[in-house]
Amino acid sequence: MLNKTDFYINGAWTPPATPNNFEVINPADEVAFATISMGSAEDIDRAVKAARAAFPAYAAMKPEERVALLDKLLEVYKRRTDEMAEAISKEMGAPMTLATQAQSAAGIGNLIGFLKALKTFQFEHDFNQKGEHIIHEPIGVCGLITPWNWPMNQIILKVAPALAVGCTMILKPSEISPLSAHLFAEMIDEAGFPPGVFNLVNGEGPVVGEAMSRHPGIDMMSFTGSARGGTAVAVASAATVKRVTLELGGKSPNIVFEDSDVAKSVKRGVIHCMNNTGQSCNAPTRMLVHKSVYDEAVNIAGEVAASIEVGDPSEEGRHIGPLVSQMQYDKVQGLIETAIAEGARLVTGGTGRPEGFNRGYYVRPTIFADVNNEMTIAQEEVFGPVLVMIPFSDEEEAISIANDTPYGLAAYVQSGSQERAERVARRLRAGMVQINSAQRPSGSPFGGYKMSGNGREGGKWGLEDFLEVKAVSGWTPSAPPAE
Repeated sequence: MLNKTDFYINGAWTPPATPNNFEVINPADEVAFATISMGSAEDIDRAVKAARAAFPAYAAMKPEERVALLDKLLEVYKRRTDEMAEAISKEMGAPMTLATQAQSAAGIGNLIGFLKALKTFQFEHDFNQKGEHIIHEPIGVCGLITPWNWPMNQIILKVAPALAVGCTMILKPSEISPLSAHLFAEMIDEAGFPPGVFNLVNGEGPVVGEAMSRHPGIDMMSFTGSARGGTAVAVASAATVKRVTLELGGKSPNIVFEDSDVAKSVKRGVIHCMNNTGQSCNAPTRMLVHKSVYDEAVNIAGEVAASIEVGDPSEEGRHIGPLVSQMQYDKVQGLIETAIAEGARLVTGGTGRPEGFNRGYYVRPTIFADVNNEMTIAQEEVFGPVLVMIPFSDEEEAISIANDTPYGLAAYVQSGSQERAERVARRLRAGMVQINSAQRPSGSPFGGYKMSGNGREGGKWGLEDFLEVKAVSGWTPSAPPAE
C-alpha cells in the first residue's frame, strides 16, 4: 500500500493539520492500493499564507526567468513520463497505451504549448501612441481544482499558465486520482520553483474546495468538473468577488450529413465517443444523422461498438478500461436503464458488466438509436461509453437539435461540402467545432458556451485568464520604429 499522506506546502512535504486518511481504489479490481490524506480549511489556510508570501518575488521575476523554470519542469516531466502514465492508469483505469500516448503525453504537449505562447506574449505595450500604456499583471494567488478523467491534461492547463505569468497557487486535485498530482508536485520541486509558489492539498470539494473558494487570500478560482461543482465554486467565491473560470460538462453533437463518407464518419465518431471509456467532457456523445443514411449509420455504429474490446488497464492495447469509481459506474448504469425505460432502442451493449468480468467498474460499450432530445440520455452528460443516435431531416433541424441542450462545449460536423460544414459551424453554440475530424492544434483555446463554463484554457488564452489588465494614462510613449 502506497502512503502519500503528506501535502506539498511552502516547498516541503508536510503532514495534514488533522489526520484524515482516505484510500485510493484501483477501478480495475476495486482494491485499495494507496492512502492519501483529506485536508481541511486549516491546511488551505497554511497553503494560502505560503502562496501569498511567495507572490511578490515570483511575480517580479522576468518572464525569461519563469521560462527557464518551465523548461526545467518540461525536462523533468519528459524523464518521468512513464511513471506518470503508470500512476494515471492505476488510479483512474486508463489502459497503458492510452495512459502513455495520450494521458501522460498531454502534459508534455500542453507545457510546450504554453512555453511557446509565453515566449511571444506581450506583457506590456503602448495603446495607440496616445500616452496610455497597457500592463498585464499576474492576478495573484490562484485556487485550482482539477478532475480525475484527464488528470495531467487538466493540471497542466491550469498550473502551467499560472506559473508562466507569475501567479502562485494551491492545487486541489481529485481525491479519486491524486497520485499523478503527487508525482507532479515532486517534479515541481525538482525543477526548482521557489517555496510557496506551488502548493498541493488533497481533499473533498465540499470541504477543501469550499475553503479555497471562500478564502479572502485567494484572488482567483479555476475549476474543471461537473456543472454542480462549478456552481458551488462560483457561489462560494461570490462573497469575495474573486475571478472564477469554469470548464464544465458537455453533450457534444456530431452531425453526419448524407454527403459525408458515412462509414468513415460513423466509425470515427463511435471510437472517439468511447475513447477514455467515454470519460471526456468533449466526447461526441450525440450522433445526429440525416434520415436518408440513418439506418446505415445505426448498423455501422452497432458493429463498431460491438467490436470495441474492454480489458485490463495494466495492459497495452487499444481496448477501453473501467470507469473510475463505483459512483460513476452506478450513475452510468442508471442512465442506461432510464434510456431503455424512456423508449430508446438499444442497438448494442446495455446494463451490467461485459462478459468475462465479475469485478471492476467495467461497462459495456453501448449504442442507443431512435433517441429524441426530450429523453434524459440526450440531455444529461453520461461520462461513460454510451452513444445516442438521433435522426434529422435537414440542415435547420440538425442545427436546432445540436443546440438544444444546456451545454455548449464542443461540436463536430461531417460533410462532403466544406461550404456547408463552415456554414453550420458558425451557427453551432459551442466553443469548439471540428470539421471532418480535423485535429485541434497545440495552444488552441479549450472551453465552451452556456453551462459548459466560461474562460478558455490553452495557449495565449490560458495565459490571459490568469492576468489582470492595467491601463496607465500619461505614460511616455515608446518611440515608433525607425522607417
